[in-house]
Amino acid sequence: IKVSAAEYREAGADLATEFAALLDHAKLALAGEEPKPEEKLPPIDPEAIAVELGLDQPKQIADFSRMRRRFAFANHPDRVAPHLRQRAMIRMQVANMLIDEAKRRALAGARR
Repeated sequence: IKVSAAEYREAGADLATEFAALLDHAKLALAGEEPKPEEKLPPIDPEAIAVELGLDQPKQIADFSRMRRRFAFANHPDRVAPHLRQRAMIRMQVANMLIDEAKRRALAGARR
C-alpha cells in the first residue's frame, strides 16, 4: 500500500481539520522556541514526518506497530532535550495521526 501525506488530507474533512488544528496549535506553542546555534530542529510538517516514518513505501498491517515504536524511541518527549520537548510532543501527535490513518486505510483495503 503506497500512501502519501497528501492522501491523508484527502481522506476527509475531519482529518484535514484535525491536522490544521494541530499545526495551528503547534505554531503557537513553538513561537517562542529558540534553537541553539547551528541546531537543526526536527520538522513538524506532516509530509516530512510521513517520509521520515516511511509511509511513502508499501506497508503490511504489522509494520505500523513497529513504525510507531521506532518513531517513539527516537522522538518521544521524554527522550529529547528539554528545549525540544514541545516540538517532540507535536511530532508524536502528528506521527500517531498519520500511522492511524495509514493503518485504517490498509485495513479497509484488505477487507475488499
